[in-house]
Amino acid sequence: MGLTLLGILTLTMGCSAMDEKTRKLDYEPETRSSQAVEKEIGSLSSKVLDMLQVKGKVTEPGPAAGSCSTSDGDVSGYRSVRHPWSLYGADNDSLQKGMNNLKDKLPAQGWKVERYGADTSRNQNLEISAVHSETRTQLEVTWMKGLDGKEPLIEVTLYSRCFRDSGDPNTPDSN
Repeated sequence: MGLTLLGILTLTMGCSAMDEKTRKLDYEPETRSSQAVEKEIGSLSSKVLDMLQVKGKVTEPGPAAGSCSTSDGDVSGYRSVRHPWSLYGADNDSLQKGMNNLKDKLPAQGWKVERYGADTSRNQNLEISAVHSETRTQLEVTWMKGLDGKEPLIEVTLYSRCFRDSGDPNTPDSN
């Protein structure tokens, strides 16, 4: 839950890696098409599912681009792709094995695990936070154990960095 809230706050602020004093990104957004970034995030997301090695059901929505503010808060032409999904329909033993699989396999797939451990909730849900070395995509995974009476599941969200949408006529320097 904590990582989910952090992800929502990150998107609300614009994009990741914001410098708090200047409210500017600490990188120059690349110019890319939303479709290309959605495809990239979708591919990375599929690999995350494969690494979990858990049989269960997966929620449907795919990656989608949304606005991303940068510099002075301008959102015209700037995008970020987000792909949230959940894996459910498996018992906690399987989900725990999936989280262990993911932690072990992420580094070999180009991910740097930034955090692995329990959140601060009463349920002590296990969280993984990682960054893909090549694409700088952020990954947040939480195993919701279902100790509160809800169905146990693994919640996954991938976020791209902000980029200039090459297909948007409002994109600066897209002429």
